[in-house]
Amino acid sequence: MSAKNFTIKFLASGGFISYIPARVTGFKKFTGSGMAGTLLALALVPFLPEDKTTFAVFCLVFLPFSIWVADLAAAVYATHDDPRIVIDEVIGYWTALLFLDRTPFNLAAAFILFRALDTLKPWPIKKLETSARGGFGIIMDDVLAGAEANLLTRLAARIFL
Repeated sequence: MSAKNFTIKFLASGGFISYIPARVTGFKKFTGSGMAGTLLALALVPFLPEDKTTFAVFCLVFLPFSIWVADLAAAVYATHDDPRIVIDEVIGYWTALLFLDRTPFNLAAAFILFRALDTLKPWPIKKLETSARGGFGIIMDDVLAGAEANLLTRLAARIFL
C-alpha cells in the first residue's frame, strides 16, 4: 500500500478503528464500524475546544476536510460510503454536540440519538444519502443526522431535566 493510500485510510477510518469490529467478530462486512467511529468521536470530546463558538468554528473547518478525506477514501476503497470510512460518524456526532453543554446527559443522549438516526436514516437523511455523491454525500447525511440528534437532545433535556 502506498504512503498516500495508507494516510487516506488512516484518516478516513479513525486511525483504523473501523477495522476492529471485523477483527473481533470475524465478519467481513465491518458491521459495527459506525459505532466504533462514534465512540472515537466521543473519546475525542475532552480534547476539543470547550468554548461553544470555538468548537463550532473547529467543526466548520473540520467539515470540508472530512468531505475531502471521505471523497479520497471512496476512491481508494473503490466504493461509495464504505463502512470502513468513519470520519462521517466523527463529524456527525460532533454536530450533535454543537452549542450544547457537555453534561453526561447531553453526551449520552446525543450519542444514542445520533446512532439511532444514523442507523435508521429517516427522511430526509436517507434522501440525502442516496442523492448526494462522493465525499459530500458520505459526510452530509451524518451531519444531518447529527443536527437532528442535536435538536432531539435539546428537546429531551427540556423534558427530562
